[in-house]
Amino acid sequence: MRLFVKPFTVHKRFALTIARGTTAATTNLWLRVLQDGIEGWGEASPFAIAAEEGQTTAQLLAQVEALIPVLEPLHPWERQRIEAILQEFGASSAVRAGIDTAIHDWLGKRANLPLWRLWGLDRNRIGPISVTVGIGTPEQAKERTRNWLKILNASLIKVKLGNPDGIECDRAMLLAVREAAHQAQLTVDANGGWSLADARKMCQWLAGQGVLYVEQPLPAGEEEKLAELSAPLPIFVDESCWKSADIPRLAPWVQGVNLKLMKAGGLTEIQRAIGVARVLGLQVMFGCYSDSSLANSAMLQLGSLADYLDLDSHLNLQDDPFSGWQLENNRLLPGELPGLGITLREDFLDF
Repeated sequence: MRLFVKPFTVHKRFALTIARGTTAATTNLWLRVLQDGIEGWGEASPFAIAAEEGQTTAQLLAQVEALIPVLEPLHPWERQRIEAILQEFGASSAVRAGIDTAIHDWLGKRANLPLWRLWGLDRNRIGPISVTVGIGTPEQAKERTRNWLKILNASLIKVKLGNPDGIECDRAMLLAVREAAHQAQLTVDANGGWSLADARKMCQWLAGQGVLYVEQPLPAGEEEKLAELSAPLPIFVDESCWKSADIPRLAPWVQGVNLKLMKAGGLTEIQRAIGVARVLGLQVMFGCYSDSSLANSAMLQLGSLADYLDLDSHLNLQDDPFSGWQLENNRLLPGELPGLGITLREDFLDF
């Protein structure tokens, strides 16, 4: 097979601020696998959970370029061998995600079926997506909520908390979003921005505000403190949970896990993680980083297996090169085209 890689930069309409910082643009990688006249596409996006665990665009690109001569003698059918080579190479999770996704896209196109059909899934069971409001002043939060509601009549809004200025700022911002959100239900993601003491206070308060769940109340690396949280509402973990092997140790203290393509390392590992979570009685959320429609549509192929979908990053991009998903009644749905069902937008055909 032939492998190709091309960096592309996407810019957010509205910069997103979370407990760890602000993102306005990212440079992602478009990976293409060519075999037997069929081309499969994947995406590798940079992200950072902590400074020492960041995966930068330059690092991802260097890894892909080093892997090309190693992988090209193989055929996309040889998924087990490819996965073993990526593990032996020490490929970062985002690189593995991009290659694995491209191979899955190739397989779907080879079968001439969208992946959700190939896997026997029912896209009618896909629930509504949530949209995200980043950290800001109460007025900024209101304005961002109103801007989202101009795009779609969102029934779920994720509010990013963990403001460095303290939990009183978090409370003021949540109330501001509620005021602007009409009938939408609210969820909260602290991105590890609270201490145990603040997390206890906020979870009690948020339960009284009718928030559905809280995501990552404590920093990654402090998982043992989750046992002391005793939260009165469901707790999901994101930064603490990368892949299927992480889930069993977290299961006693949480009610759900946030699975992301770039953390897990591809659709193959996402499927494993869903199975482990379900066996352990946990709920499943799908999330994203600064991903385009390409990566989010890959996750969407498995969307009927998730309880919550936080796949909204592409809706906040000014210059997403890809299209193919459908938006119906606040639900993001995969299409009928084979593989991921993704094409280049007309204004990006020379991209």
